[in-house]
Amino acid sequence: MNIERFILAERARIHAALGDPARLAIVDTLVSGDAAPGELGTALDLPTNLVAHHLKVLEEAGLIVRTRSESDRRRTYVRLEPAALAAIATPALLAAKRVVFVCTQNSARSQLAAAIWSRRSHVPVVSAGTQPAERVHPRALKVARRHDLDPTDWHTAHLSEVVRRDDLLIAVCDNAHEHLPPEQRARLHWSVPDPAQVDTDAAFEAAYTELADRIDRLAPALSPASLPGAADTTGSTR
Repeated sequence: MNIERFILAERARIHAALGDPARLAIVDTLVSGDAAPGELGTALDLPTNLVAHHLKVLEEAGLIVRTRSESDRRRTYVRLEPAALAAIATPALLAAKRVVFVCTQNSARSQLAAAIWSRRSHVPVVSAGTQPAERVHPRALKVARRHDLDPTDWHTAHLSEVVRRDDLLIAVCDNAHEHLPPEQRARLHWSVPDPAQVDTDAAFEAAYTELADRIDRLAPALSPASLPGAADTTGSTR
């Protein structure tokens, strides 16, 4: 078994141990402090035999450790193993020197995504379009200001003017995804509906919300990459 599969197996084992409501309640209780098995039973209204069973499962999964009281060696305390909990978090899935959000016209979704990203991550970001419009959509500017984003310097740009070999491209519309350069391997696709098709404030607000939700999920899983010979000269939001 390679290391990646081993890590996945370990994470799966921990998730399985937490799949029982009583065991999850025990872990929740131990987050704030250590407890004796009897104290856990009283706090969670569980009989002694069930507490013993659940603690055995959690211990085998590496989620808890038992220690003897320094005062009364007959007394056992249970404490949480933070490293095991950290292990089940989704690891960094990608590494990128810069993120480029792409949509067709670079007039709404990609602009908003880049602005949101700049607030959520230290990885530099720009935006571009496969067929850029002459200007940013007025409703995109409006929704940006509503969420305290500054669109003053926003302008549209063609993908060819912006993209670099080591960029992570994130296409935020289907059309752009289908027209990305085939040689650009580092890419993701978010199928976010085009708010300009509906052209209402509500549609642009919905696009903002979906982009923000997706960015909140991706940003913690994306780690910065330092690639030799690829100096970062553009860190601003387009």
